[in-house]
Amino acid sequence: MEFDRSKITFIFLGILVLVAVGMVLKYTQSVILPLIIAWLLSFLIGPAINFMTRRKIPTTLAVFLILILLLGIFYLSGTFLYARFAAFAAAYPKYHTRFTELIAMITSQWNLDFDPLAGINWGQNIGHFLARLSRSIFAFASQLVLVIIFLFFILLGKPFFKYKILKSFSSHNADQISQITFSITAQIRRYLSLQFLISFTTGLLVWLALEIIGVDFAVTWGALAFFLNFIPTVGSIVASIPPILLALVQFYPSLWPGVVTLFAVVTIQLGMGNALAPKLMGDQLNLSPVVVLLSLLFWGWLWGIVGALISIPIAAAIKIVCENIETLHPISVMMGSGKTYQREYNG
Repeated sequence: MEFDRSKITFIFLGILVLVAVGMVLKYTQSVILPLIIAWLLSFLIGPAINFMTRRKIPTTLAVFLILILLLGIFYLSGTFLYARFAAFAAAYPKYHTRFTELIAMITSQWNLDFDPLAGINWGQNIGHFLARLSRSIFAFASQLVLVIIFLFFILLGKPFFKYKILKSFSSHNADQISQITFSITAQIRRYLSLQFLISFTTGLLVWLALEIIGVDFAVTWGALAFFLNFIPTVGSIVASIPPILLALVQFYPSLWPGVVTLFAVVTIQLGMGNALAPKLMGDQLNLSPVVVLLSLLFWGWLWGIVGALISIPIAAAIKIVCENIETLHPISVMMGSGKTYQREYNG
């Protein structure tokens, strides 16, 4: 009986700790979010710093040069996104009018007794969505200063981390800790690099396909596919809907361009998500659909759109850490999709 009480107490304490951590992360978003983004970026930038320091370039100078380059990329990306959203917002009233006409034509041809748009103010709803999205992008841009500051100090300490471990522990323990740390770092870096490559390729293919078809704002939809591809399944679906709807509205009364757009976008998303990604990443880093959903809901609730975008990289990083620490390995197994283990037991 005593064991049952202690077990129940432990479970409730764990729930309270999770709630407390969630609230702390919620109210410290302005500091914690830039820190996590800087931590994730450090895995991508770390090899460049190591390469430069091996060429006898001082660590501070190497970090400074890399951050200047990163700031330039952020500035160009921000300018590009702002110009795309401004152009789409300016053209939106025209597409809204044509969309209303398209729905009216479909209602008339199919003799529908109801109006699908009745009670829905599409103009106001989409306007509010664009406003919220703009505020999120602006808030993220305003936090880039903190991201750069955190990243600066993280990168400064990276080249000396292994020496700290050697000084802090015995030779045997230091070797074990170094191997575990190196494995975690290498796997997280590989995951983030491949995910970036797959997302970039997806965005590029979507842009080229829509450009060939002649869909307006093809570059915008390619960029949207790139960013949302970091969110498995859900991101692909959300990124596919706007260009398909726009093609239907833009080319109406002809429906064929919309059908071609649907086929092209779906083919690219399915091909990249179900064919290329598993081959490049393997099955070990596949996350359970439940973990993907819970991670998306949790981090999206905490930090909005930016939280949703980094939710899966965070979940993958947690899984990799648990996989390389023996006592936490069961957590890594439960977070996985289970395909590898199914093949092991079925021969």
